[in-house]
Amino acid sequence: MALDFVDLKRALKVAHEAVEGGADWLEAGTPLIKSEGLNAVRTLKKFFPKKTIVADLKTFDAGRAEVEMAAKAGADIVSVMAAAPIETIRDSVRAGRNYGCRIMVDFLGVADIENRAQQLAGTGVDFFNVHLGIDQQMQGKVSFEIIKKLTRATSVPVVASGGINSETAPLALKAGATVLIVGGAIIKSPDAISATRLIKKAMAGQKGIPTNLYRRARTATEISKILKMVSTANISDAQHRAFGLSGIVPVTQWPKMKMVGEAFTVRTAPGDWAKPVEAIDRAKPGQVIVINSGGVPPAVWGGLATNSSVIRKLAGVVIDGAIRDVSEIRKLNFPAYSRQICPQAGEPKGFGEINVPVYVGGCKVFPGDWVIGDEDGVIILSKEEALEFANRAMDVLEKENRLRAEIRKGGTLAQITELLRWEKV
Repeated sequence: MALDFVDLKRALKVAHEAVEGGADWLEAGTPLIKSEGLNAVRTLKKFFPKKTIVADLKTFDAGRAEVEMAAKAGADIVSVMAAAPIETIRDSVRAGRNYGCRIMVDFLGVADIENRAQQLAGTGVDFFNVHLGIDQQMQGKVSFEIIKKLTRATSVPVVASGGINSETAPLALKAGATVLIVGGAIIKSPDAISATRLIKKAMAGQKGIPTNLYRRARTATEISKILKMVSTANISDAQHRAFGLSGIVPVTQWPKMKMVGEAFTVRTAPGDWAKPVEAIDRAKPGQVIVINSGGVPPAVWGGLATNSSVIRKLAGVVIDGAIRDVSEIRKLNFPAYSRQICPQAGEPKGFGEINVPVYVGGCKVFPGDWVIGDEDGVIILSKEEALEFANRAMDVLEKENRLRAEIRKGGTLAQITELLRWEKV
């Protein structure tokens, strides 16, 4: 179980839960070691003397010195990067033999894993780690075929890490892995005891157990499913505090209101509602009509347009302009967002264009971009980046779930995250 925290106190809480749930190895993750130093390894060894403690140093140079330090701190296994000079790997192995710890070679970032594995097979390393990095996971990548190739190419035991959950754990074992290192599916769970037991159950039964969390999208359908689960706030956090559409607010609201769909764009003159109404017939079910009408009245959308959109099974409307018939639209529970509300409608003159890039709320929206709205407002994900940031938003949601659970058990957000320690000096 990989403890990828930056705070030792939080790491220890989850470690105790995971051990109770059946974890066999405890890994001081790279973020934890960078934050707390090898004291993290010493502390884990102190509390869990009978467990295998892994120091995920990701050593690239000075192998002897780093392995010696980790081993003396209590590490039973130390990670060294497969892309490191072979001299570093050999010296790490010698140091491991001298100080009583094993060496795990991490193939993160290596393109030709099979060839490199054959080069390293005679160095005496104890494990090969097929590691799917966090940033790779956000692109929906998987590594099971690599595990199969590696187990055929070498007799060194293979460890699988990155993106392992109750669904994928049996797949990794069937591919040939002998050890699984699980991070997010345990450390982000509100109940790490149950999460660990669930994964151990999946491993023992060699059968995947479905989960809605701790999995990453790879297709448009999966992107849509994730975006319906996460909030616009989650997406903003995933994009390094990105802005939503400025000045565009929900006209309709109800508990857990959600709008998710690909953008069908409209540019029209103020008050000219011809192109917005034409767009209803041209948009596909599930799409969101996004309109730039100059940000001013008269209204280019109302109750009749909304009734038509419901019939067409559209996902919502976003208007940088004005809307009317709000009471009727609310009764229809149709997601609608607008800059202004007014009673006056314009005239259907037919100026403008359909399915072209438009500026809405200070953001350029292209046809096919993802539009996500909830009670906080609207945020846009470009079609090129939707896969990555949908997955990153899910990562944010999962981490917040764990924080909520810790807050409910006592303490405040500032106390749990040791906020004062991390304020910029």
